[in-house]
Parts: sequence; C-alpha cells; structure tokens
Amino acid sequence: MSEPVIVRQIADDVFVAPQLAPHDMAAAAQAGFRSVVNNRPDFEAGPAQPTHAAIEAAARAAGLEYRFLPVASNYQSPQDAAAMAQLLTELPRPLLLFCRSGARSARLYNLAVSI
Repeated sequence: MSEPVIVRQIADDVFVAPQLAPHDMAAAAQAGFRSVVNNRPDFEAGPAQPTHAAIEAAARAAGLEYRFLPVASNYQSPQDAAAMAQLLTELPRPLLLFCRSGARSARLYNLAVSI
C-alpha cells in the first residue's frame, strides 16, 4: 500500500479498505494479510479503475489468496451474502475486503455473518 490506505478492522481477523490497486498487493502480504476479496465490479468508476484480473495477478504473485465477488454499491442480495459467507469459511485469515470506500464490503460481511 504505497500511499497510506485506510484499513479498518471490522472483526478479529477481517478488515476493509477502499479501492486497492495491483501495487498494493505486495504491501498487503507484507502487512500479514493472507487473503483479499474484491467486491467492486470492474469499470464501476470508469476505465482508469484497475481490473480484477490485474489485481488478482498481483495478489497471487504476492502469495495471497484472491477472490472476486463484485456486488452493487446500493444493494447486496441474499445470494451475494451467501457467496460471501462461503468465502469466509474457505479463505485463510487475516482477510482484507475492499470496494470503492470499504462500506459495501463491511455491509456484505455483516450480512454474511448474520446468515
């Protein structure tokens, strides 16, 4: 995370962050994270937003588990929550979730743990 990225803890071993880029993945691994979940759809903010494929490649190169679970910013469906709940059972922790601001990822996490 070359520029300071605000990472917020939402559970013992789960954190949320705003948009991350490929170059942030090595720093996330160095910070001790073991998995990253991208909740932001590709091109939500236009063509300058890094794609999930580029972030995934950098995450895997840094030794991180990576999952792409894109969800809408204004609504997370029961299916989205169920998919996140499944990821929470299979991914190694500590876990870093991200979207545009971190809020959507936090909401999705809270929905998933309430299932």
